[in-house]
Amino acid sequence: MSVRQTSLVIATPALRVYALAMSKTRSEVLAESRKKGIVAGATTAGAIAAGVVVAPFAGAVAAVPAAYLAYKWWKHRAENGIRF
Repeated sequence: MSVRQTSLVIATPALRVYALAMSKTRSEVLAESRKKGIVAGATTAGAIAAGVVVAPFAGAVAAVPAAYLAYKWWKHRAENGIRF
């Protein structure tokens, strides 16, 4: 076995242990979901306000990142089994 292969074999178990040690508690996951929800909601409110105050085109442009952040929040909740 070459030196490179040996180092990969030695490093692989350490990476697995590191990944397991970095898991989040349920309260940390809920706090992260709350933060993501607040950001998604604020972005959506900003997009609506831009559509009403500035122009419908500005609201449509601002709605793109709002939809993306809402999707990420929804996906995060689904992956972690958080109900509504």
